[in-house]
Amino acid sequence: MAEEKKYTEKEWHKKKAVDLFNLVWSFLDKKERTKEEDDKMVHAAHASRFHWGEIGTPLECERGEWQISRVYSILNRPQPALYHARRCLEICQENNFADFDIAFACEAMARAYAVAGEKLESEKYLAAAKEAGEKIKGKEDREYFLGDLKTIPG
Repeated sequence: MAEEKKYTEKEWHKKKAVDLFNLVWSFLDKKERTKEEDDKMVHAAHASRFHWGEIGTPLECERGEWQISRVYSILNRPQPALYHARRCLEICQENNFADFDIAFACEAMARAYAVAGEKLESEKYLAAAKEAGEKIKGKEDREYFLGDLKTIPG
């Protein structure tokens, strides 16, 4: 019988946070999902954020909020998408996050407002996202981000 690895509490939370975050990405990348997969994606996004909240830095928490917002936007559920996009943006602002993170926080706001049918607010945050996106230092990250903006509805 193989010996089980022993984790500290922090290691265990980190492993769960990362594994669940990656599971959510596997669902987001699917062209079509079942209702059960949609539900699992929602629960996994929240669970990942929970684990980061136990042991992570504000950066991991902010990224977890972003992922939850993306999940709800993809599922066309504007109220929770907006709530988590706002939390993402607040954490960025409270911690003076820049570059990739503030750009994606603005993207989350634009996407959530688009899903909510609030075109003016979506356009406002889309402009802020583009401006922040142009400042992303890494060329590949910048190109990825600017391409992702094109997937915002409307």
